[in-house]
Amino acid sequence: MGNILDIIAVLFMVIGTLFSLIGVIGYIRMPDVYTRLHATGKVSVFGIVFLLIAAIILSPLSLWKGLVLIFFVLLASPSVAHSIASAAYRIGLPLAHPARDDLRGKMEQGDGRDV
Repeated sequence: MGNILDIIAVLFMVIGTLFSLIGVIGYIRMPDVYTRLHATGKVSVFGIVFLLIAAIILSPLSLWKGLVLIFFVLLASPSVAHSIASAAYRIGLPLAHPARDDLRGKMEQGDGRDV
């Protein structure tokens, strides 16, 4: 049984590492901060989750501690990515290839809403 769990844990480590590697490649290749956030915020979170599952299987980390860590990573990641993108937009970092910018009109009108 131990060998099967080790193989499953190694499989999760390989998948998590590949997701993380894809996130890093996306971070390097994307043209602006907004698309880079998409690459790192979506793909790398799955890499972290798979690596945490492998850590739960391989280490004496209890199942509940690992699940709580996974829960908080999945809970915090969208909020962090949104706040970074919002801050980048507010300080005026340009979009690389804007097809449409719905926030520009709202920011120029100053309607008082947060971005």
